[in-house]
Amino acid sequence: MFKQDLSAAQSALQGCLDEIMSALPSSEVTAGMRYASAGGKRLRGFLAMETARLFDVDPAQALRAGAAVECLHAYSLVHDDMPCMDDDALRRGQPTVHVKWDEATAVLVGDALQTLAFEILAHPDTHPDGAVRAQLCLTLARASGAEGMVLGQAQDIAAETASAPLTLEQITELQSNKTGALLVWPCEAGAILGGADPAPLVAYARALGLAFQIADDVLDVEGDAALAGKALQKDADAGKATFVSLLGLEAAKARAQSLIDEACAALQPYGPRADTLRDIARYVVTRDR
Repeated sequence: MFKQDLSAAQSALQGCLDEIMSALPSSEVTAGMRYASAGGKRLRGFLAMETARLFDVDPAQALRAGAAVECLHAYSLVHDDMPCMDDDALRRGQPTVHVKWDEATAVLVGDALQTLAFEILAHPDTHPDGAVRAQLCLTLARASGAEGMVLGQAQDIAAETASAPLTLEQITELQSNKTGALLVWPCEAGAILGGADPAPLVAYARALGLAFQIADDVLDVEGDAALAGKALQKDADAGKATFVSLLGLEAAKARAQSLIDEACAALQPYGPRADTLRDIARYVVTRDR
């Protein structure tokens, strides 16, 4: 049932993005936006939809919040893949945007996807109350900017030339910013759309985000590059600290599982209505890509 729900959400999110982007002028940038935002796990969008469902939010509104965070996530990947950052040639099994087009186009595609995320949230179709729309924009800006994802990316770049590998505490902070912030936001957004206290969902998402990154580090060691659709073991080859290098493979797996237990426990106030969110948490540590 979970895989069916995830597949349905992926299709709905793609349909929403296709509709929104159909109104954009024809250009290489628009083509790159469609290309960069196609496919992927859609976990962030799915989280927005599922958390909003707890509060009986209009599914169309939740879908738009999910589409917005998927645009933001896609922008981050486009820029992250560029030669000045992680320098990756593959993403989701396809050439990265700067490889398929060029670096200037990749910069503009990322810029356009980022601004589109906020345009989606600011539109009245996302919520009739302007204060709710403003809160969605404010919280996404914080999650994705200089105190969230961008900060984490900067910390990651700095770690590449640091005189010593990061400590466990430092890498936990880095990943909470770089990866975790954009997993926390959709859970917070569901509560904002529903006029509810986001605290339990934020606690769930913080544990989920850290487990997600640990699982990524495990996959980087044990995973199949063909399934992952990108190069693996780059961090190990570069001598960068990861949860696996700091904890060991089995201890990292155990830590990820304990975080999933913590995430599921945070959902207790919602009872069985949150079962799909529990399934998402379990999926994070059992996925193969």
